[in-house]
Amino acid sequence: MENDKYSGLKKVEVVDDYLDVTFPMLVLYPTETPEKEEKIGPYLVDVSLDAKLEDERYPLVVISHGTGGTPLVYRHLARDLAKRGFIVAMPEHPFNNVKDNQLERTTKLLRSRPKNITQVIDWFDHSDSFKDHINFEDISIIGHSMGGYTAIAVTGGTPTTLPWETGNETPERIDVDVDERIKKVILFAPALGWFRNEGALEKVNVPIFIMTGERDEITPSFHAEILLNGVINREKIVHKVFENAGHFSFLSPFPPEMKVTSFPPSQDPEGFNRELFQQELAADVLSFLLS
Repeated sequence: MENDKYSGLKKVEVVDDYLDVTFPMLVLYPTETPEKEEKIGPYLVDVSLDAKLEDERYPLVVISHGTGGTPLVYRHLARDLAKRGFIVAMPEHPFNNVKDNQLERTTKLLRSRPKNITQVIDWFDHSDSFKDHINFEDISIIGHSMGGYTAIAVTGGTPTTLPWETGNETPERIDVDVDERIKKVILFAPALGWFRNEGALEKVNVPIFIMTGERDEITPSFHAEILLNGVINREKIVHKVFENAGHFSFLSPFPPEMKVTSFPPSQDPEGFNRELFQQELAADVLSFLLS
């Protein structure tokens, strides 16, 4: 990707009035201030901390990470988008992240995750630093794995619980507020089993780019089929299957010391080049966002 600007980075806190907590969020954005290498969590990233935001309006992209994950594993994609003129929000979902995952496999999580996305957009709408720099008519969401659930739920999907998420194993429909400010959805290996019921996706009516891995054993092909068969306007969906890609191939490459078999997110099917794939992924994402 040809880059026009540098990537600025701010660390902020967002209020979650449903769980009554605040959660951290990284914001990457275009800047003219040169980058330098910074240690963000366990990773080294070239960014310009707290740099000046240029006096323009930019599209907003929210990235929703997978269950028990961290937004930092999408750092390469986020930085590429920021350098190409996007403001990128990377929230850490409360109680469903690498540091604290107590809400995993609960009904409460199904309710809270979509709310986080609306809370993020509201934060920008009230932020003195960013509100005048956001094009609120051009907001997109990228969701990986459980982030895919989040993206579909907040754009009109009606989820129903899975057996282990309720005390009596009785399916329960989850009411989710749709955020109509979101105009496009990009899904990486999405987890969509919650939308298996007939009619669950009939209100989803935004352009969707779904990317899946041929060798994904965590969210295999039936997840994509739920979406492809459930959305009424099939013409709004683009589906791309990446040859030999696994579930975690969509994450930024990990440092050599983290590439061990005991850490599945660092692993890919044999012969898969994650570093090269990230370039193709970023180009595909940018093309869809600009279309």
